Amino acid sequence: MLATITELQRALDRGETTSVALTRQALDRIQDENGEGAATFIEVFAEQAMQAAQASDLLRAAGLRRSLVEGLPMSVKNLFDIAGHITLGGSAVLQDAEPAEHHAAIVDRLLKAGAILVGSTNMTEFAFSGLGINPHHGTPRSAWDRDSARIPGGSSSGSGVAVAQGMSVFSIGTDTGGSIRIPSAFNGLTGFKPTAERVPSEGAMPLSRSLDSNGPLAASVECCAIVDAILTDQPYVPVVAPALETLRLAVPASFVFDGIDDTVRAAFDRAIALLREQGAQIEEIDIPEFEQLPHINRQGGFVCAEAWSVHRDLIQAKGEQYDPRVASRIMRGKNIDCADYIELLDTRQAWIAAVESRLERFDAVLMPTVPVIAPRIQDLIESDDLYFATNGLILRNPTLINFLDGCALSLPCHAPDEAPVGLMVAAPAYHDEHLLGVGAAIERVLPLRGR
Repeated sequence: MLATITELQRALDRGETTSVALTRQALDRIQDENGEGAATFIEVFAEQAMQAAQASDLLRAAGLRRSLVEGLPMSVKNLFDIAGHITLGGSAVLQDAEPAEHHAAIVDRLLKAGAILVGSTNMTEFAFSGLGINPHHGTPRSAWDRDSARIPGGSSSGSGVAVAQGMSVFSIGTDTGGSIRIPSAFNGLTGFKPTAERVPSEGAMPLSRSLDSNGPLAASVECCAIVDAILTDQPYVPVVAPALETLRLAVPASFVFDGIDDTVRAAFDRAIALLREQGAQIEEIDIPEFEQLPHINRQGGFVCAEAWSVHRDLIQAKGEQYDPRVASRIMRGKNIDCADYIELLDTRQAWIAAVESRLERFDAVLMPTVPVIAPRIQDLIESDDLYFATNGLILRNPTLINFLDGCALSLPCHAPDEAPVGLMVAAPAYHDEHLLGVGAAIERVLPLRGR
């Protein structure tokens, strides 16, 4: 089991380890020729990280600790600006771009809080896929069943593998349609997609301004809450887990289970049974709006329209350098006109209001994060049809919460010897603090972190 932020801080305070030792261990794992480091990281900042770790240890020796992430190795997705470095967004197209002049806002906050930046992690090119396959920088294998070379989940692929393999204590990803929660589900981690507006996006390469959000992948709900407090520039308030018997939880009656495999179905059903045994009130409800979303997004939705607005000049100049599967999706936005876009804005607001009214009686809604276990990388590389069908299936459930502008956790709900499966716990916008408490309560009865 991965060590939590709180456990590591306790070890640091007791002198049982040092930031230098933790950072050296993370860097050794990144540089291990038999590991996934080369495909997990696009850039590694070994010298700077060791210097920062030494400074952190000196501060701690003087009785100073800037935050609960003081001295802990972290990584950030390769679309966040890091001063002096080119922000590639997992692409080959921007290799000649100018280096960033400043850190992204949330990178700056984490560094000032004492976290040690070990590197920037691999990702789907320009964050436009839920699979994590990258033809330019390689594709890291999921932490589970490495011999079968399964996808890590995307688009924050490197972030998921980095945390799962101990190359960083936590990582910062982005989530436009599940890109934090999917790699968390496939790598046995906890991932938190906050209400988008709570976390600043300055210095983050956009995919879809209407849907993008930034958040952590880590070992536990508490870890995510600690990092979220820094990202939002708020004092950390310890997560309070309500008693399970006080919770009312909804499960959609349909749509989110379409195409589910036996492994995910069994893990989800066990999780629901455990929660019921502990007194949680769980009700199956109809949410017909979920089934309407594919039709609403039939032309490509916000993500294609807004990705096209970002990439149209670059893709016309250097389109042959893009991953063709990414480029084809961006190009869909070319045919969405102003009237279509305005209609989509209005439709979204009505859709949000309808879904929120169905969820107002509940503390959270539960569903599988992804309805299938991680498929093999090679199978998806070899077939365009399988690639796009699988991508759509994997993105389907998480995308519901992005369109809702809500907040969501993915919690590992599988048994230790099984394929990783994520349990999504979600709520409407600005319910983040309560959702983290609900997630902490649920986490306590799940197999990996249950006590």
